Amino acid sequence: MTDEIQKTTHFGNETVPEGEKAGRVQGVFSSVASKYDIMNDVMSVGIHRIWKDAMMDWLAPRPGQRLLDVAGGTGDISFRFLRRAGSGHATVLDLTEPMLIEGRKRAEADSMADSLDWVVGDAMALPFPDNTFDVYTISFGIRNVTRPQEALNEAYRVLRPGGRLMVLEFSQLPNAAMQAAYDAYSFNVIPRMGQMIAGDRDSYQYLVESIRKFPDQETFLGMVRDAGFGNAKYRNMTMGVAALHSGWKL
Repeated sequence: MTDEIQKTTHFGNETVPEGEKAGRVQGVFSSVASKYDIMNDVMSVGIHRIWKDAMMDWLAPRPGQRLLDVAGGTGDISFRFLRRAGSGHATVLDLTEPMLIEGRKRAEADSMADSLDWVVGDAMALPFPDNTFDVYTISFGIRNVTRPQEALNEAYRVLRPGGRLMVLEFSQLPNAAMQAAYDAYSFNVIPRMGQMIAGDRDSYQYLVESIRKFPDQETFLGMVRDAGFGNAKYRNMTMGVAALHSGWKL
């Protein structure tokens, strides 16, 4: 018998065995966890906050809903969701425990403690029964998943009928000149910021490279539909620097 050919995936611009990617992603986010929120503000000049608020505007959380926020890190989306809903419950799930630890230190986590759970887990194998949540969100996380289609399939499984998927992720600008200018900023400035602020150039080099490896808006929309979601559509944020995809478990 011949050995099975080992499957590979990308880790930034590197090709690595699929089995290695999750551990390497954990290493990146463990390294930057304590400076993650500060770096988000610096890298995006605060625009990530506008994108997350736009996500909540489109989602329109309702009282009593149960949210699963995958790759939820330090809790940004869950805090926004609970404030908008007024009542309900949010589960923040992340592969990297140091990110969750940083999230639990935030003042909002204290004030919302009765409505929050923090869970270490894998987006491709969620530790929850079928039909558990009303809303599933993942923000700037799905490009780090080894097999994004499996994560979308899992999202469909754990949502209740009538549940909503929302994915916020960096994407592609429709204009080549604008994309080139954005690439120049990303590759030349962001890793240097990572070195100055977080003391970690390599992790931010990976994060920039991972954005370029992620499917464009239309391709990812097809993946959302392939997972079973209906009424799937997307909106570009800041001309396509990021995109917000939505789908329903009908």
